[in-house]
Amino acid sequence: MTEARLDGPIAPGSTFHWATAGLTIDSTIYAVDAERHRILWGGPAHGITGVHEWTFTEDGDRVVVRTRESWAGAPIDADRDNLAAALDDSLASWLDALKKAAEAEAQ
Repeated sequence: MTEARLDGPIAPGSTFHWATAGLTIDSTIYAVDAERHRILWGGPAHGITGVHEWTFTEDGDRVVVRTRESWAGAPIDADRDNLAAALDDSLASWLDALKKAAEAEAQ
């Protein structure tokens, strides 16, 4: 992610705008569940509708982060295998970037 801007609070209905891999994307927060430490967000971008779920679980002095994402749309239907691999790579990249940022902040 090269830039991000949130319009409003981290709450259902708020939108945020971000850029990654040369794409500018507008997303909407669908759900924030503080008790379950979960956020769900998504939206359409370039013919693909993405839905992202992130959960954060405390484990002693650590936080375990899990993310799931689904993509749907004509580009996915046309090239399912390659775009599934791209989605897997994207999730790994997001988690790696979050890990690095958290570890840098902790030092």
